[in-house]
Amino acid sequence: MKQAHPAAAMEVWAQDEHRVGLLTVLRRVWARRAQRPRADAQHRYVWTYVYGFVEPATGRTWWLLLPHVNTAMFSLALAAFAAAQGLGPRKRIVLLLDGAGWHTSGHLVVPEGLHLVFQPAYSPELQPSERLWPLCNEALANQAFADLRALEDRLAARCRALDEQPELIRGTTLYHWWPVRGLASQPS
Repeated sequence: MKQAHPAAAMEVWAQDEHRVGLLTVLRRVWARRAQRPRADAQHRYVWTYVYGFVEPATGRTWWLLLPHVNTAMFSLALAAFAAAQGLGPRKRIVLLLDGAGWHTSGHLVVPEGLHLVFQPAYSPELQPSERLWPLCNEALANQAFADLRALEDRLAARCRALDEQPELIRGTTLYHWWPVRGLASQPS
């Protein structure tokens, strides 16, 4: 990619989607001896989706909450991401994705400056953005939300908080094999 676009700054990011809903995320909790721990729970299957983009080399993240995962929504997410990152002839991003149908669709609209690379099939352990989801779920654990809007508000606040913790993100998502040398976005 660097040879094809020698004048452009290059970054390498990863992206994935995470389904979050009103069905309560349960975690273990501390309780006094001889007392049963209590956590409110719901059994409603209403969902929203977090589109998470991460640059493991620096710990930068970019988030989007959307109601569905499909080709149209993913095209919208890519367009918003490309605009937010200022992509074009002078800046390009290589984006690692899994092989989900909406990622590989012939109807997908890929903005200029964004180059999609697909990881091998059945290998979620190779996807750095998969490791974002436990961090997102922490703010939702053991809580019941009245409606999807309340859940989305809490999730958006958590994503903003994670944006301000690049070292945590970097430590969680930067695999030893991830490229960090020779890229414009390499931390000093």
